[in-house]
Amino acid sequence: MEKSKYRIVLAFSLLTNLSGGAMMAGCSGSSANLASLSSETLLDNSSVIITDDPYDESGKSEKRTMDLRQVDESGQRLESDSEIEELPSVVHESLASQTLPVNETTSSSASETTSSPVIENKEGRTYANGVLVVNKKHPVPADYAPGVDPEAQAALNQLLDAMQSQSLNVSRDTSNYRSYQTQTALYNGYVNAQGQQQADTFSARPGFSEHQTGLAFDLKDAAGQLLTSPTEAQWLLDHAAEYGFIVRYQAGKEAITGYQAEPWHLRYLGELAKDVAASGLTLEEYLGVEGGDYQ
Repeated sequence: MEKSKYRIVLAFSLLTNLSGGAMMAGCSGSSANLASLSSETLLDNSSVIITDDPYDESGKSEKRTMDLRQVDESGQRLESDSEIEELPSVVHESLASQTLPVNETTSSSASETTSSPVIENKEGRTYANGVLVVNKKHPVPADYAPGVDPEAQAALNQLLDAMQSQSLNVSRDTSNYRSYQTQTALYNGYVNAQGQQQADTFSARPGFSEHQTGLAFDLKDAAGQLLTSPTEAQWLLDHAAEYGFIVRYQAGKEAITGYQAEPWHLRYLGELAKDVAASGLTLEEYLGVEGGDYQ
């Protein structure tokens, strides 16, 4: 019942904001400082396209995708297919405090790793011990556009094969690479609908999204919902690392990762994923890099 009330209130708020065409104060300008991006970086409302029915009415607790498509700076739809970011879903209570057990041996080596990380800046991108780091403290340039990493995609295909062979409810359709322009439109839409403070808990500001690296994938179920079922989510916690992935944003780690728990969001790390997952640490903790909020 509480979830239904929440959805009704949220939907009413969304419709109210959209019908009024309201934007947050100061959202029409553009700041040159990505590291301290504020509401002034938001694009004009014309760059956001939203469906009339952004929420799922099937009775599930998960919310549907807002249809915010890739647009250019003039607000025109780009010809190429664009990925869609999902609204956050309610994490099942059985996963609310779920984390992987800490392996003492691996945890020890992880501590050694975090003690003195080698930090490099390559063309505006931050690497810690050779690993690309993107979070609220470490953005990537607006023109960084690698597309989907082919090695990561191949590994994901194997992971999806394994899940489907076990009759798990997962789709082969994922939300993966997003350009800076796509993320801008998505983020603006969430700010318009819910306000910047709330949007920042689940949507990255443009330039601060892991999806721009081509190494992140949001998994969905067969109905196109974010993958939040306890069975499938637990499988990912237990087995994603075997395919080179970690569940990037876990419950109980929000203050470090900067985002709500997202059991559907995978980040490709290759062989390193096994050590990170076994350590029970976030990527920030494992690498010894700063996380948390934008300031």
